[in-house]
Amino acid sequence: MMDVRKITFQQHGDERGQLVAIEELLDAPFEFKRIYFMYDTKNGVRRGYHAHRKLKQILFCVHGNCKIHVDDGERTCEYLLNKPYEGLFIDGLIWREMYDFSEDAVLMVIASDFYNERDYIRDYDKFKEVVSKLHDTN
Repeated sequence: MMDVRKITFQQHGDERGQLVAIEELLDAPFEFKRIYFMYDTKNGVRRGYHAHRKLKQILFCVHGNCKIHVDDGERTCEYLLNKPYEGLFIDGLIWREMYDFSEDAVLMVIASDFYNERDYIRDYDKFKEVVSKLHDTN
């Protein structure tokens, strides 16, 4: 089953502007170890093209907008990220691609663990094979 869902985070603001705070295990449904962001993504570029074996993530478009394609091997969904207080939670074995970045887009990712190349599946056919084996054991 696909464990992907939008999470709306509480905004705090007044006439001076807005603030969104995210605390692990309180606002985010996991402990996090890494935060990174993408920007200056050129027009027409798709990023991602991978799945993670165990990593949990929340993706935010903190400025501008972009779309996220997710695939659990059986179903696909598309999400638009265009609000800095709204994140897309992705848990585990989900193929993801990010695309249609606005010129000013900044996509920030909160991850449950440090970078680990062994957690990545970068070949879609291999991803389908891993998912198929997982379904066969259940």
